[in-house]
Amino acid sequence: MPKGDVKKVVLAYSGGLDTSIILKWLQTTAGCEVVTFTADLGQGEELEPARAKALTLGIKPQNIFIEDLREEFVRDYVFPMFRANAVYEGQYLLGTSIARPLIAKKQIEIAEKVGADAVAHGATGKGNDQVRFELSYYALKPNVKVIAPWREWDFKSREALIAFAEQNQIPIAKDKRGEAPFSTDANLLHTSSEGKVLEDPGSEVPDYVYSRTDDPEKAPTSPEYITVDFERGDPVAINGKKLSPAQLLMQLNALGKKHGIGRLDLVENRFVGMKSRGMYETPGGTILLAAHRGMESITLDRGAAHLKDELMPKYAELIYYGFWFSPEREMLQAAIDKSQEFVSGRVRLKLYKGNAGVVGRESKYSLYDKDLVTFEDGKVAYDQRDAEGFIRLNALRLRTLGQRKRRLKL
Repeated sequence: MPKGDVKKVVLAYSGGLDTSIILKWLQTTAGCEVVTFTADLGQGEELEPARAKALTLGIKPQNIFIEDLREEFVRDYVFPMFRANAVYEGQYLLGTSIARPLIAKKQIEIAEKVGADAVAHGATGKGNDQVRFELSYYALKPNVKVIAPWREWDFKSREALIAFAEQNQIPIAKDKRGEAPFSTDANLLHTSSEGKVLEDPGSEVPDYVYSRTDDPEKAPTSPEYITVDFERGDPVAINGKKLSPAQLLMQLNALGKKHGIGRLDLVENRFVGMKSRGMYETPGGTILLAAHRGMESITLDRGAAHLKDELMPKYAELIYYGFWFSPEREMLQAAIDKSQEFVSGRVRLKLYKGNAGVVGRESKYSLYDKDLVTFEDGKVAYDQRDAEGFIRLNALRLRTLGQRKRRLKL
């Protein structure tokens, strides 16, 4: 990238080796002023070292932004997604995907604040994150200049990156001098691990890769029962205690970790066209999904519930691909949120050795009528003789098709 093309850039900065190299590369290659943004999404790491590292690399104090986004992340991104029961390709709870639009949004806000003409990220040219970041950037600031160093620089190996770091006095953690066994990304919803020891889909994930969940085989031998309260589709309390969105997810994470809940070994289809193998740990999210479906089971009408399940794969795909700020995602969100009007009440769950199962549910908005389904004598609310006509009407086209087959001896 020629010097002078960009005057000031806001970099999504973790403080790790890769983004520190990107920071220095932007200074030396682009010759531009760099502003760093570090988001606290509940990744469980101390973020002040990122500030200290940015300072050592010549970033002015007023150009270092570190923001606690945990409550906003869960309230405005995770919870809306869980109202839809969103799962990509039947398994993935979208922990990395849902974090990217919020980071991008804050980057654009900071760029507007400091008068930057560009934003930059550390995503590689082979992954989904580059797409998620950049689609969000362009949706929020259509004319913004985007710098993606992994697609632009000449480094061909990690050794070359480390050599550049040493030449520019960038601190290198000892475990980064060799080949890292795998890479991770974490936030309050999940931890993902991929690469290196995980690249062979035929090999079991080594025990040391897991960081957010205890081994289910070593989990407590007695089950633990909890309750989760919902209001309009969002969880608001655990065991009767009201909690903020981030606090609630943190507590579910602790419960899930203890009981080994939320592990997923997945081969997925990336948006850019390749398959990848990753290991995901989503302890609290796995419990939350089970609880939310349990609440919907007694409060949603069949037609609404089935339509939601038909819409969900498209909604999940939009998030995975990076279209959070698209009109179609917002249209689906409006429909999903409407469906949650009466999804309120309490769900009881049993946590035991990797499993979170619903064992009870109650709501003042419940559509469950015991008098309709009981096998015992109850109110005359359903005449079983009516079922004959219902069945004959629904069988009419099947009988017509069957008669044709018999006539033609097919």
